[in-house]
Amino acid sequence: MSATPLASVLFVCVHNAGRSQMAAGFLSRLAGDRIEVRSAGSIPGEQVNPAAVEAMREVGVDIAGRQPKLLTTEAVQASDYVITMGCGDACPVFPGKKYLDWALEDPAGKGVESVRPIRDEIKARVENLIGEIDARQKA
Repeated sequence: MSATPLASVLFVCVHNAGRSQMAAGFLSRLAGDRIEVRSAGSIPGEQVNPAAVEAMREVGVDIAGRQPKLLTTEAVQASDYVITMGCGDACPVFPGKKYLDWALEDPAGKGVESVRPIRDEIKARVENLIGEIDARQKA
């Protein structure tokens, strides 16, 4: 158990109900306490997308108890990586942060069959992100 995380990552999408919640769930599961994880939305939804919850449950990651959160300037300032997923210009930009934009289909209104490929793409990107963070620590 590391005392200080290697990095802090903030996942942002519009409603913080699907893509960003799935990404946060995967990063928490795959990196444990090595990487601090946050997620937020520019216009948070009422609840996490039930199809996203089910798709994640299928791969052993529980995001059912999560609640969409409002994106704050403080969350961006406290993060080393800010990964946007369709929030456009709603994300404040600060020097010294690494910004990545992941163009991913929005799972809103889709059934679990349509959410599975989005989930799998998010998992692959999260695995690549962990590799990048680990590589930067060794450099």
